[in-house]
Amino acid sequence: MTPDSAHVPVLIAGGGPAGLATALELAHHGVASLVVEPREEVSWLRPRAKTTSARTMELFRRWGLAARVRERAALPVSWSDEAVFTTGLLGREITRFRGCFGLDLTGDDRAAEAGQQIGQPAVEQVLREAVAASPHAELRTGWSLTGLAEDAGGVTATLAGPGGAVREVRAGYLVGADGAWSTVRDAIGVSYEGSADERPNFNIVFRAPGLAGRVPHGPAVHYWVLHPDRPGLVGRLDLDDLWWCIAQGVTQQEGEADPLRLVRALVGGDVDAEIVATDPWKAKMLLAQRYGTARVFLAGDAAHLNPPWGGHGFNTGIGDAVNLGWKLAAVLSGWAPPALLDSYEAERRPVAARTIAEAARNMATLAPELADPRLTGTDTEFAAARPAVARAVQETKDAEFHSLDLVLGYTYHGTPLVTGPAGGRLAHRWLAPGDSLFDHLGRGFTLTGDLDRPEAEEFVKAAAAEGVPLELFHHPPAGLALVRPDQHVAWTAAGDGPADPREILRRAVGHP
Repeated sequence: MTPDSAHVPVLIAGGGPAGLATALELAHHGVASLVVEPREEVSWLRPRAKTTSARTMELFRRWGLAARVRERAALPVSWSDEAVFTTGLLGREITRFRGCFGLDLTGDDRAAEAGQQIGQPAVEQVLREAVAASPHAELRTGWSLTGLAEDAGGVTATLAGPGGAVREVRAGYLVGADGAWSTVRDAIGVSYEGSADERPNFNIVFRAPGLAGRVPHGPAVHYWVLHPDRPGLVGRLDLDDLWWCIAQGVTQQEGEADPLRLVRALVGGDVDAEIVATDPWKAKMLLAQRYGTARVFLAGDAAHLNPPWGGHGFNTGIGDAVNLGWKLAAVLSGWAPPALLDSYEAERRPVAARTIAEAARNMATLAPELADPRLTGTDTEFAAARPAVARAVQETKDAEFHSLDLVLGYTYHGTPLVTGPAGGRLAHRWLAPGDSLFDHLGRGFTLTGDLDRPEAEEFVKAAAAEGVPLELFHHPPAGLALVRPDQHVAWTAAGDGPADPREILRRAVGHP
């Protein structure tokens, strides 16, 4: 595919994490795509998302990128898995959480990968490089989608490029991963549903040489500041001098007037800091009414927006990309009917709705709600207030830091492709140090477990008859399971429901 290709199987509008991930999932299955992205370079000034979940890291592992992401991370996964609640970065400690965000899962049977703290720009750069290295995907920067026309055979998209250039591209399918202000979403007549939190927040990235050596609390992913006059969060972006903070309840006008004052207030002491970037924002709880049409689909922020508390938004977009990507590849490769694509919304929209709801619950109690004026008083006043505040923190914020039930436990049970009680992600285990069960799953479907069971041979025959790619992995301790390309279980021998392998397989690829 050349930069001037007039036809592509899949056109992806938006080269952020969700768009790039969609291209990489398609490439994983040998399907070509073109990504158009107006930004020539990744912006490093505003790190946005900082938590890559254990599930997203498992998906990166499928593409051979997990190790590269960890190499680019300025904070090693072993550096800290704790969140500390304080009266200020240099102040008194109130309480702390351990095992946050799945950062403690290295070598744990529950996941093939631990989570990773890394700024979104660094992840984007890794994904851009992977697309550039792929023979199946192309990223065209400086270009954006300005219009589209869908018909029964595909989509004709109008692109605008440098110097006023205009070009038309014909695509079999179009993915709108073009963010909150999605042109694609507007073009197909879809709106967000939901609300916004009116409380303002003000992000600051700053450089403060020597600050780390003054912090008395040890390494932490986040330092929450429960000060009644200066509530917010502070964290490190690297192990040198780069930091980030969120001043909660601060408007854009207030923040831009004197960001250094806000930094010093959250630190709780004088600090010589260089302001690198600022970013005012309000949390949004928005979900697209629909996820697409017959030929056009929405992914990532174009489909959903949620508050950042818990670190789920960016990761939900990667889940969208994998779910949609393997299905588009199956249809374009001819081993699944177009009806398979109907399941994308049925499976992913409820996950986004649950994610938004959980993030909103996390947002209900932030630093301003937890602060007690006595925490900043005398030692006696602090000692009197601390037990109740610590208890409130542990009761209200635990789910924010320990959310593996959502991160690893979301399920597609009850959707059209799933037979019986299946639908969850295949239970993971390590077969040997560094040897994950997931590493033995194929790019298409995989039949794993006790292959001596009589159903196994019937699945092999059914896959051959239907032209569905099926790999086998004999794993006797486990029951027989049919695993989809996204590592979710389509059927298990332990469940109820139809027992005919051909019927199960046909259902799993979208046949009525």
